[in-house]
Amino acid sequence: MAKVTLSSIAKSFGPTKVLGGIDLDIADGEFLTLVGPSGCGKSTLIRIIAGLEHQDGGNVAIGGSRVDQLRPHERRVAMVFQSYALYPHMSVGANIALPLTMSRLSLWQRLPLLRQLSRRRRSVMRGIEADVAAVAEQLQLDHLLDRKPAQLSGGQRQRVALGRAMVRNPDVFLMDEPLSNLDAKLRVHMRTELAELHKRLGTTFIYVTHDQVEAMTMSDRVAMMDAGAVLQLGTPSELYEKPASLKVAQFIGSPAINLLPATVIGGGRLELFGRPLALAVPLPQGQAVALGIRSEALSLAQGEPGEGGRASFSARLRRKENLGAEYILHFDHAGHDAVNVTMRTSPAVAAGLHETAVVTLGFDEAAAHLFAADGHRIEPRGHGVMTGSVVPLRA
Repeated sequence: MAKVTLSSIAKSFGPTKVLGGIDLDIADGEFLTLVGPSGCGKSTLIRIIAGLEHQDGGNVAIGGSRVDQLRPHERRVAMVFQSYALYPHMSVGANIALPLTMSRLSLWQRLPLLRQLSRRRRSVMRGIEADVAAVAEQLQLDHLLDRKPAQLSGGQRQRVALGRAMVRNPDVFLMDEPLSNLDAKLRVHMRTELAELHKRLGTTFIYVTHDQVEAMTMSDRVAMMDAGAVLQLGTPSELYEKPASLKVAQFIGSPAINLLPATVIGGGRLELFGRPLALAVPLPQGQAVALGIRSEALSLAQGEPGEGGRASFSARLRRKENLGAEYILHFDHAGHDAVNVTMRTSPAVAAGLHETAVVTLGFDEAAAHLFAADGHRIEPRGHGVMTGSVVPLRA
């Protein structure tokens, strides 16, 4: 186990800047996920930690020691790739054992003819087989050790790739979108397996994904990246409940956050669809503000607008999505077709609504997220200071 420290990591490919000075401290035994859209720099960053890419600036420290000059196998990290990278002609046991075979046996002890003459090789191989058996038992692969990768399911292949990383007993696990090639049902199963594996091993995990569900369900902390910078670093709850910027709010959460066009009126108060709200912001009159509201915070409105700190607006139902235990309802604002809204609700509520029905939707103003024209979060007056750690974009 080891702490990982990234200091001002910068990387460019020709004229294209990929990483713009990343600073991260990853605690010993922490599960940190780097999440963001394709091309944001997350895979490049994890490859730099592994030593597979060289950074243009900054340094990487593992366990308190800088490792920039060390080769990948000297850094005591193990990487699990999206493509599994298993050798098709080798058995499961041989694939898992490969890192130990390469590190514990000399070149001539690995040669097909000469290796039979070495007594030391037989002793070393007994130790390797014991280590492989122990890892295979943890991953429930002990009955598959003689099979070839082509005879395995996608989930079993992924576990073999994990086993090959585990058998090295690394200080840090690096995982680059390891579940992307699996079907939806298997991804859910493997998320649980990975979370339990991390808990069992207590080793530092750095995980890369573009799937915010994976980031939210497995991580101790999440680093949301975009355009080569960390937009926000915090727990999954912090990113969901207190997004630092509009980009974070739009990326984290499913369905995506609803964005409604509000305007600052006299005294800093906000106006939404012509109705004044109790919310007030420290911005000049006439300034546009994006008001974000999560789908589960919306409900069919009861009572007068503004009563009990609630806001409301008219909406027309366009479509229902039946997810079994719940429904996702898609609306557009009555009179503003460009404003689309989703609401998460129960089957009982959805059953009482027909498509094209015009209803009034309401929400508690305290549940609103406010963003300025530049995308930064605004705290309403009298609503305290945002929690969580935010790393600003670098120029």
